[in-house]
Amino acid sequence: MRALAAALVLAAAAAPAHAADLRPWSGDATPPALVLKDVDGREHRLADYRGKVVLVNFWATWCEPCREEMPAMQRLQQRLDGKPFVVLAVDFGEGDARVKGFLKELPLAFTFLLDRDGSAARAWRVRVLPVSFLIDADQRIRYSAVGDAAWDSPGVERLVRGLLPRVALRRAGHNIGIARSGEPPEPEAQGAHSWIDALF
Repeated sequence: MRALAAALVLAAAAAPAHAADLRPWSGDATPPALVLKDVDGREHRLADYRGKVVLVNFWATWCEPCREEMPAMQRLQQRLDGKPFVVLAVDFGEGDARVKGFLKELPLAFTFLLDRDGSAARAWRVRVLPVSFLIDADQRIRYSAVGDAAWDSPGVERLVRGLLPRVALRRAGHNIGIARSGEPPEPEAQGAHSWIDALF
């Protein structure tokens, strides 16, 4: 845990100042299990969010790029209000008191989970903060970002909207069906997944 925390501190300090790009994910599309409690002690399971697009963001209060990108995440969530989209912000190695203190300074309306022992970060092979994963309604990893991203940019919003499940009206019998979303990920050219693997 201490070794991983030290590595994340160094990586965060060395991270570039420009915003990261969301890259199509080319690894195993099945996300690792994620079962964590929020700052109020309620348990959340990633599997319970099937049917929604989920942004899983690994961060820490001491990580400046993490803090800087969160208002943009909030704006994205506000623009998608009423849509099946959620943000799960996974705090690395800190307690509820520290995260609650951060939220008093910067009120944010998405769900904050506590990875107290770093087990979730290890399972998701996180080696730098922030790292984010976009998961579609069928619980497949579709995109990732290493570093802070411009979550409220038109391009990112368009990408997220493309992953949202769509209700389709069938002409035959006018039955309502669910069309799972999104176009298939574009081929990744030396993108974030290779970069992440290089850090392990």
